[in-house]
Amino acid sequence: MFLIIFESAAYVVNTPRPRQNFFEFYVLGANEMANNYYPNNSSFIQPHQPLTWYLGVGNQMGSFQFVDIRVKLGNQTIAPPNDTMATPSPAPLVAEFKQFVQNNGTWIIPFKWEILNFSSTPQGHTRIIQLQLGNATYSLQNSPTCSTLASCSFRFIFELWTWNVDLNDFQFGWWNGPQQQIAWLQIWFNLTPGAP
Repeated sequence: MFLIIFESAAYVVNTPRPRQNFFEFYVLGANEMANNYYPNNSSFIQPHQPLTWYLGVGNQMGSFQFVDIRVKLGNQTIAPPNDTMATPSPAPLVAEFKQFVQNNGTWIIPFKWEILNFSSTPQGHTRIIQLQLGNATYSLQNSPTCSTLASCSFRFIFELWTWNVDLNDFQFGWWNGPQQQIAWLQIWFNLTPGAP
C-alpha cells in the first residue's frame, strides 16, 4: 500500500501540468494605476486637453512574441471586436505600436494623446479630424461621426495582434492549441468644446 501511495505521489510531482499560454492586456490611468483615466474624473474631453494612459502587455506564451497594438477610433454605432467570431473591429485604424516581448516579460506603452481639431457639418454631425499621439500628429480621413456635440461619445478600441510565422503576417489575437484567443479593450470619452 505504501508503495502505491509513493508511486502516485511521485507521478503527480514529476508529471508536468499542461501549460496555458496567454497574454495579459490592460490599460492604466495617468499614475499607472486603475484610476485617474480622465482629468477631474470627467470623461468630457476638450480639444487640446492632454491625457496619458498606459497600455500593458504581459507575455505568458512560453516564447518571444512580436506584438502589435492597434489603436482604433470608434463611436456609438461602430461594432467592437467580436469575441465569438474572433474578428477585429471595423473601426478605422489610427495608430499601431509594435514590439518584441520576451517570455514572462511586460511591455508598457505610454499612450499620450489629445484632440487637436474636430469639425461639425451643417447637419450637426461631429467628427475628430486631428489627434496627437505622443509626438506624432494624425490626420483622420475616415473618422466616425456622432450626431450631436451634446452627446458626442467616442471610444478608443485597443486590439492585441501577434505575429503568425506560418502566415508571415500579424493575426488578431493568438492561437492556444486549436483555439483562437483575442484580447481587446475600449475606453469611452465625450468630445466637448468647452467645460462640461
